[in-house]
Amino acid sequence: MDVLSLVIGVAVGAAGGVGACFLLARNVVAGAKEKALLIESEAKERGEASVKEAQLRGKDEVLKLRSEAEKERFQKLDEIKNQERAVQKKEDLLDRKQEDQGRRQKQIEGLEQSLADKTKSVDAKQAELTKTVADQQKTLERLSGMGKDEAIRTFYERLQQELANDVAARIRKAQELGKERADEEARKFVIMAIQRTASDHSSENTTSSVDLPSEEMKGRIIGREGRNIRAFEKATGVDVIVDDTPGVIILSGFEPIRRETARRTMEKLVQDGRIHPTRIEELVEATKKEMDELVMQTGKQTCYELDIQRLSPKVIPILGRLRFRTSYGQNVLKHSIEVAKLASIMAAEIGLDPVLAKRAGLLHDIGKALDQEMEGTHPQLGYDLLKRAEEPFAVCDTALRHHETEKAETPYCILTAAADAISASRPGARGESMERYIKRLQDLERIATNRAGVEGAFAIQAGRELRVLVNASKIDDSNALIVAKEIAKQIEAEMTYPGEIRVTVIRETRVTEYAR
Repeated sequence: MDVLSLVIGVAVGAAGGVGACFLLARNVVAGAKEKALLIESEAKERGEASVKEAQLRGKDEVLKLRSEAEKERFQKLDEIKNQERAVQKKEDLLDRKQEDQGRRQKQIEGLEQSLADKTKSVDAKQAELTKTVADQQKTLERLSGMGKDEAIRTFYERLQQELANDVAARIRKAQELGKERADEEARKFVIMAIQRTASDHSSENTTSSVDLPSEEMKGRIIGREGRNIRAFEKATGVDVIVDDTPGVIILSGFEPIRRETARRTMEKLVQDGRIHPTRIEELVEATKKEMDELVMQTGKQTCYELDIQRLSPKVIPILGRLRFRTSYGQNVLKHSIEVAKLASIMAAEIGLDPVLAKRAGLLHDIGKALDQEMEGTHPQLGYDLLKRAEEPFAVCDTALRHHETEKAETPYCILTAAADAISASRPGARGESMERYIKRLQDLERIATNRAGVEGAFAIQAGRELRVLVNASKIDDSNALIVAKEIAKQIEAEMTYPGEIRVTVIRETRVTEYAR
């Protein structure tokens, strides 16, 4: 009974649990359906919205594409219209060309017809003229008694003579006109070059003065029995003039470097106060070295002022020596600088190289620095020097031929010759008497130095005395007299001079020893 009740109770409980589960499951299913319906409804709403949005976007895209298609269509239509207009213009142009061509063709045909008519007329007239000429020719032959060939030959001879006369007249006229124009242009160039170049007048000077602090100094310069003044004159080759002029002594010598050396030496002696033969010789040697340096600096300064580049070191000191060289009273260095400037200006005006012309003008008289020491004319000496220095051919040719003794091979030689003439012929440039005087003194020294055993010769006293220094080991006292007589006879035979010239041969033996 208990078991049955238990069983029944279990069964009833199980049935109630199943029913409860069923109810719960139904409620869950019902809630799920409602939620599903709700989700479905929302999904439908969202789907409808998406569809509408997609439809709107599609419509926008369609409208946009349609608008672009319309725009492109209109552009194509415009291009087609433009092309049609261009084609129409070309067609119109072709039509006009065809019309013009038609008109021209008609004109050409008309001209051809007119030309054919005129040709016929000309042919007819030509035939008539030929017949007339033949008749006239027969008449002329009958009247003149000459045949056709002879008449033609005579006519040609006359015509040739007339043409030759006419050509000759035209050539003469052209030459005269060309010469007038060339002279006029040359005058312009020369005048312009002269205006742009200023130069000093020449001065004839163969003396230099030295100021003395007192009259007592004159006696010290002369020395005991004149030994100081004789030593000075022997060492320098310059004549010392001591006169009554207060506070001044005069140094006379035609050779400028020698005279300048003597002047500087005398100033040093006066300033030093120690005046005796040994000191004189020392200062003369020192001053000669200073003069060599001065000559070098003068050459370098001249090149710098004229902008002369790459001049040989062998030529520079020789150029500087022109500072102490004169020609007809005109300083040769100043003259060379003036010629260089004139030649450069004229070269620039006629299209030549002004730098090369300036170089040729500066060096054209370089041989004058050597002609007192070496045999030969200054053109040949200058040419040899410049050739050894490897100067340009135009510069060497100018040095050799600027005096026009030979035909110039470059235009720079002709330019330099013109500039040289301008510089030399301007008023105040040169003095003839000075040049003759210096030439006479140079000849005196040359005659003496050409003899064997002669170490030096100095023309002093304005050329009235020639002092000759001989080597005592080669010429004895008896031979010294013979040398003096032979030099005097040669001077009488070769030179013309006023008054008389005293020839003094100096022979001395000097022995020097040092006490240590």
